[in-house]
Amino acid sequence: MSKVVARSYCLTDEKEFHGKAASVLKAAAANLYYLLNRGYPIKGASVFVGNHYLLSERQRLALVRAISPRDSILCRQEKECSGPLEGADVYIDGFNTIITLEVALSGSTLLRCMDGCIRDLAGLRGTYRLIDKTETALVRIGEALEKKGAGRAIFYLDAPVSNSGRLKEEIMRVMAPFSFQTEAEVIYDVDRKLETREHVITGDAIILDQCKSWINLVRMIIEQTMEPYPYVDLQDVEE
Repeated sequence: MSKVVARSYCLTDEKEFHGKAASVLKAAAANLYYLLNRGYPIKGASVFVGNHYLLSERQRLALVRAISPRDSILCRQEKECSGPLEGADVYIDGFNTIITLEVALSGSTLLRCMDGCIRDLAGLRGTYRLIDKTETALVRIGEALEKKGAGRAIFYLDAPVSNSGRLKEEIMRVMAPFSFQTEAEVIYDVDRKLETREHVITGDAIILDQCKSWINLVRMIIEQTMEPYPYVDLQDVEE
């Protein structure tokens, strides 16, 4: 893992998300938000808006990941846990959380989304490999959980994704020095497992809509250890 890898780096991002392109993206975001608040499904609405503004595939992906209807945003905010954990168990969407931090450590594009989450533009597509940023990402997770007073951290990793077993081993190795108990499970259907839990750590919107409560740990880590980060900021979008 000695080779330096920039997770999710894309050469065209500077052109597509900054300067004049940022203004176009904000206008497109406002249009998509308007449609979602009126019941239009995100797939069709994002295609319509993307075509109207002649957006690239990566810009369209940014809109889909960053923009949510008002009711969903309010529901997620109501379920967010921001205080100390006081020995509680936390349930972590492993690939989702680790990859976003790897992207942050790489200095690649991150989105500040309407629900307050920080999301990336990385595509997993069933393939993952550990990079030079993986250990640091795990250390940052461990430090944040210890600071919040977690009692046990359970990482769920998607079984169909390559190298999930290797990542499990790395999680257990890196988390060993911390005071909380760590478990890592390679399973099928991580989403369904997390949707029934409290104190979930993920940026997956579908899980956030279903889970009992969640912790915005990635944002906390970035704000405490990597700020100021040059986000593509789509948090404050108005119709």
